[in-house]
Amino acid sequence: MAANISSLLAGKHAFVSGASRGIGAAIAGELAKLGATVTLAARDIERLQENAVSINQQHEVKTTALALDLQDDQAIAEVANEAGPIDILVNNAGVAPSAPFEKQSVDNWRETFDINVTATFQLTQAFLPGMRQKDCARIVNIASTAGLVGYPYVAAYVASKHAVIGLTRSLALELAKTNITVNAVCPGYTETDMAAGAIANIARGGKTETEARAILARNNPQGRLIDPAEVAAAVSWLCLPGSSAITGQAISVAGGEVM
Repeated sequence: MAANISSLLAGKHAFVSGASRGIGAAIAGELAKLGATVTLAARDIERLQENAVSINQQHEVKTTALALDLQDDQAIAEVANEAGPIDILVNNAGVAPSAPFEKQSVDNWRETFDINVTATFQLTQAFLPGMRQKDCARIVNIASTAGLVGYPYVAAYVASKHAVIGLTRSLALELAKTNITVNAVCPGYTETDMAAGAIANIARGGKTETEARAILARNNPQGRLIDPAEVAAAVSWLCLPGSSAITGQAISVAGGEVM
C-alpha cells in the first residue's frame, strides 16, 4: 500500500508558497509523500531549508527551498524561472492583520492584498504557460472560510480571501477546456502561528489561553481548531489525476462551519 501511495504523484513537480511553517509545510510534506518533487518558497529561508531537508529524508523525493518575498515583483518572476516547469501550484502564503475597521491602516490593507491576492495572480500567471504543456496540471489556492463569510476585525483579510475565491472561479472557467483545474481550499481556524497570534490577542483582553482557544473554535460545530494535515489532505486530493472533474470549487475544511 505504501508503495502505491508514494507513486500517485510520481513525476509531478509541485510549487508551494508559504511553505516554511503551518499549512504550507504540511501541504509540501503531503505532496512529497505522494511522490511529487517539491519546491518550497517563503521569506524565512532557514526554516524553509530545514523543512526541505526533513521532507527529503522522510519521503526520498527531490526538494528545493527558494527564498521569496511576495511583495517583490522581480523576485516572483525570478523564483518562477528558477523553479522551472511545474505540474502543481499551491498558492498558500498569506497574512491576516487584525484591527477594528476604523483603525485599519491603508498600508496594512495594501500589504494584505499584495500577498494574499496580487502574488497569487502573479505566481499563477508566471507558471501558467508551462502548466498548459502538461497532461494534467493543478492550481490550488489556499483561501479561508473568511472568503465565504464575514468575520469582524479582519476586514482586509476577509476582502482579500473573497478576491482569491473570485479569481479561482474566473480562472477555472477560462481553463475549463484544458487539462488544468483551479480550486480553492478554505480552512477555518487552524493550528498555525496565525491562530496562535489570534489566541494571544484574545488573551490580552483578560481571557485564559483555554478560553481564547474556545472562542476561536466556537463557530466550528466540531468545537475544535483544524489540523494543518487535514488541509493538506484536501489539497492533495485535488491534485490527484482522478480529481479532473473538480474545478472552480471553494472547499471548506472547517468542521461544518460553512455549509
